[in-house]
Amino acid sequence: MTQRAIDVLRRVRWVAAEDTRHSAPLLRHYGSTARLLAAHEHNEEGAARQVIARLAAGESVALVVDAGTPAVSDPGARLVGRVRAAGYRVVPLPGACAAVVALSAAGWSEARFLFYGFLPSKAGQRAEALRTLVDLPWALVFYEAPHRILDTIDALSAVFEPTRQVVLARELTKMFESIHCCPLGEARDWLLADANRQRGEFVVLVAGAPAKIGDGEGERVLTVLLDEGLPVSQATRLAHAITGAGKKSLYQRALRWHDERRPSDAVAGPEIL
Repeated sequence: MTQRAIDVLRRVRWVAAEDTRHSAPLLRHYGSTARLLAAHEHNEEGAARQVIARLAAGESVALVVDAGTPAVSDPGARLVGRVRAAGYRVVPLPGACAAVVALSAAGWSEARFLFYGFLPSKAGQRAEALRTLVDLPWALVFYEAPHRILDTIDALSAVFEPTRQVVLARELTKMFESIHCCPLGEARDWLLADANRQRGEFVVLVAGAPAKIGDGEGERVLTVLLDEGLPVSQATRLAHAITGAGKKSLYQRALRWHDERRPSDAVAGPEIL
């Protein structure tokens, strides 16, 4: 909590809260006498109408969520949108953001990152989403709940190379904060080694895809392998594994190499029927 946020909580008449049971002790702790109204993902439209009505009456309303930043992979985006559409000012109160906190502690040099948030809960949709991300050169930022962290690590392991670095950042800025970096292939065993490591809210960082060697190098290696007499499919597979060049383009190049070396003036031998 920043001092500015504390001052706002003490000054506003109303606080729209994701869970009033969680926010009530927070308000008491900071000496706020604001009244609470519920604003969670299941009632955002109704909550937005209540908030706009309070604003129309000349009162100020603060929005808080249980953890994280409101409207960023948390409830509040629709409410904020309705308030802005109604012509009222929205004032963001900067504070700790789990994604940025985790990135700052990772020690990675990537200049860019992709914030994905929560992956789909269904296995097939989750796998499909990860396949679209596997070749991106940016650090990937996911949020995950404790009861799904093992499933997410398994899904990542099925798509990404086991050597890809991951950071498991748990309960950031809270009492039981922990930040662990390891190859993806070791992440599941680390989580299983202590049940406490699976508790709390997670930020999972995945390092960006390593830079691939250009197709020119891939074709050079492919040509060497073909010249040594390897079959097209085997030479393509090895050239891809060695250089990281695209398998499809290597295979097409191997077929062209094969055609170029096929004798064009060969005399057909007798056919045996």
